[in-house]
Amino acid sequence: MRKKALVTGASAGIGRATAYMLARNGYDVIITGRREDRLKEIKHDLEKQYGVDVYVLVFDIRLKKEVEKAWNSLPEEWRMLDVLVNNAGLAAGLDYFYEGDVEDWETMIDTNIKGLLYISRLVMPVMKERKSGHIVNLSSIAGKEVYQRGNVYCATKHAVEAITKGMRIDLLPYNVKVSSVSPGMVETEFSIVRFKGDEQKAKGVYEGLEPLRAEDIAEVIEFIITRPPHVNINDVLVMPTAQANSFYVHRELE
Repeated sequence: MRKKALVTGASAGIGRATAYMLARNGYDVIITGRREDRLKEIKHDLEKQYGVDVYVLVFDIRLKKEVEKAWNSLPEEWRMLDVLVNNAGLAAGLDYFYEGDVEDWETMIDTNIKGLLYISRLVMPVMKERKSGHIVNLSSIAGKEVYQRGNVYCATKHAVEAITKGMRIDLLPYNVKVSSVSPGMVETEFSIVRFKGDEQKAKGVYEGLEPLRAEDIAEVIEFIITRPPHVNINDVLVMPTAQANSFYVHRELE
C-alpha cells in the first residue's frame, strides 16, 4: 500500500509544487484549498503523470467546522497519513502597526495559526495511534526576524515556530517527526495576495534579483521527509543567494 500525504493550500505555489513532489515519490496525495477547479486540474495531472491516487478536499482552512467536515468526509484508509504538510498561509497588507487593517490581521491569524492548528489537531491523534508520521510546517524568515511593517505577519510565523517546537515535544514519545521549513523570498502568489491583486507592486518585491521558486522549497521538503527513521530535520532556513536576511537584499538594478 502506498504512503499517503496531505498538503494544505495545494492549488498554487509551494503547496502545488509539494503535491507534485510527493506524487513523484509515489505518495497518494490529499490536496486541499478553496479553488476547486485548480485542485481538480492538479488531481487529473498527477494521476495521469504518476499513477497515484489523489483526493481533493475543498474548504476554507480558517473555518473550524469546514475543516472538521472535510476531514470527517475522508474514507478511513485516507486518514492513515504518513505526511502532513501545513503549507496554507498568507500575508495580507504591509502596513505600519498604527495603520494596520484589523481584517488583514484576523485573516493572517485565522489562516497561518488557527488553520494550521485545526487540521493538525485532527491528524495528530492518527499519527500518535500508529506511532509514525511526519508533520512539516511552513514557517518563514519572518518567523525568525521581525521586519518593518511585517508586524502581525511576522507574529503569526513566530507562532508557527513555537507551535512546531511544542508539537515536537508532545509527539516525541510516539515516534512522530515534526519539522519546519523557513523560506526567504519565494516568487509565488504570495506578494500578489499581500498586495491584494496589485501585480505591479508584487513584481517590485523581486526586482533586480532571482528569488527562490516553489520547486526549490518542495525539494527541501523532499529532503526532510526522506531521511532515515532515526533522523529528524528540525528546521531548514533557505534563502535566495541575493538575500542575506530579512533586512539585506542585493539587487542588480540598471
